Amino acid sequence: MAQTKEIHLPRLDGLRPTLESTALKLMEEAGELGAAIGKVRGLSGERVVTGEEEAIRHVAEELLDVAQTAVTMMFVLEESYEVKIDEILEAHIAKLVRRGYLQSM
Repeated sequence: MAQTKEIHLPRLDGLRPTLESTALKLMEEAGELGAAIGKVRGLSGERVVTGEEEAIRHVAEELLDVAQTAVTMMFVLEESYEVKIDEILEAHIAKLVRRGYLQSM
């Protein structure tokens, strides 16, 4: 059986995200994740002044920002476009199985 990582991220209050604004935010957050990884690996051109543990924690924090924004986009798709994310998730898992990335779920 495949291992899974389950997180529960909320629908954010006080925002009126659109598909476009959320897509732009997702790209911004992905860029911040890339920058954090670049710093950890010394690829940013900057001298890393934090310890390895703190740097890796920063990568994890940026990854969760990406995840939160992706979840926000799912809410936008469900609420504004009547997309059934649960059905698409099932199809996504089936695709992973077909391609051999998962043995089964």
